[in-house]
Amino acid sequence: MTFKLPDLPFDAGALEPYISALTMKTHHGKHHAAYIKNMNAILAERADAQTSLEAVVSLAAREANKKLFNNAAQAWNHGFFWQSLSADAQNGPSGDLRAAIMNSFGSLEAFNDEAKAKGVGHFASGWLWLVSDESGALSLCDLHDADTPITDPSLTPLLVCDLWEHAYYIDYANERPRFVDAFLTKLANWRFAQAQYQAARSGSGAWVFAT
Repeated sequence: MTFKLPDLPFDAGALEPYISALTMKTHHGKHHAAYIKNMNAILAERADAQTSLEAVVSLAAREANKKLFNNAAQAWNHGFFWQSLSADAQNGPSGDLRAAIMNSFGSLEAFNDEAKAKGVGHFASGWLWLVSDESGALSLCDLHDADTPITDPSLTPLLVCDLWEHAYYIDYANERPRFVDAFLTKLANWRFAQAQYQAARSGSGAWVFAT
């Protein structure tokens, strides 16, 4: 099976001034596209065709096939990252997701403080994830390189912030704190996170990479 680069769910310039059109075109059209191209090349040499990108990531993790895992997981992570961004101004989480954040972190301010600390303090490349477990409890985890929470069936990702330098260097240079703050306060797609949280609680309907 050959996987395709998904379209962005918004115009490349829709996130300005927080993420420029140049960053989006480079990030999506070059970096994300390269992961998918590399993954397809690896899969073309295998006889065990997989029907979903999620299955490819799981297979690569089980086999400890780092080359396949790195490209497949990065392809999936980037697809999820585009969904985690919104061009529409949102006033933070609402409904049962807001209540879950309050229960898990104590307050919205405490959540933002922990998210900023983890995102800014993360060494080198990786991802900052907001995840839900099967009970609905939330946690933040910063994972390195291509690592992804979808290898743990007990977790459902709700939002992710890309901490690789290619996600922000054109716009913010080495000022990752400004980028993480912009993500949390201006860009996070809380409606998507709410839908993911409902999927986590119901056990079905979570986002999957389109094939």
